[in-house]
Amino acid sequence: MGTGEITRYLGAYGSARVVKGVLVSPIPPFLLQTGDNPEGLPASLFDGFIQAATADTPAWMKGFLDNFYNIDVLGGTLVSDQAFQASWNIAAAASATAAVACIGTWETDFRDDLPKIDVPVLTVQGDADRILPYPNTGKRLPGLINDMQLIVIEGGPHAITWTHADQVNRALLGFLD
Repeated sequence: MGTGEITRYLGAYGSARVVKGVLVSPIPPFLLQTGDNPEGLPASLFDGFIQAATADTPAWMKGFLDNFYNIDVLGGTLVSDQAFQASWNIAAAASATAAVACIGTWETDFRDDLPKIDVPVLTVQGDADRILPYPNTGKRLPGLINDMQLIVIEGGPHAITWTHADQVNRALLGFLD
């Protein structure tokens, strides 16, 4: 959700105090499928998340984290049991009310903000992101942000800063150099 905050900030307040921006595993442009956004995801998916998270927040969080790390593929290699457990500890300590409430924010439309961004932006995303699928998010950003560089990490989940830290750091260093 941080990439939404960056996008909205630059769209609303401009870049007077910003030189560059970075979106890692982005949520923009608009995740919800609508008549004018057929590339989005159906509202029923978000409704299902809310129902599942309301009914059993810990179980929903476990499933979310499984997909956050693509644990079925990367568990035991790029994600240790201890790293997963650390994330679980944080998730389990979160407010259940807040966890459910944040799901609605995933339906925020950032399309009007994107053309207002007037600083260079680096977008880094894994092509195996199950939380914010690449075809519905990062793949759509070129052309919507005027000066954008897109780096796609093959096999990368949503948590690429953990699983593919070297690649993300190289991209960041190259962009910020």
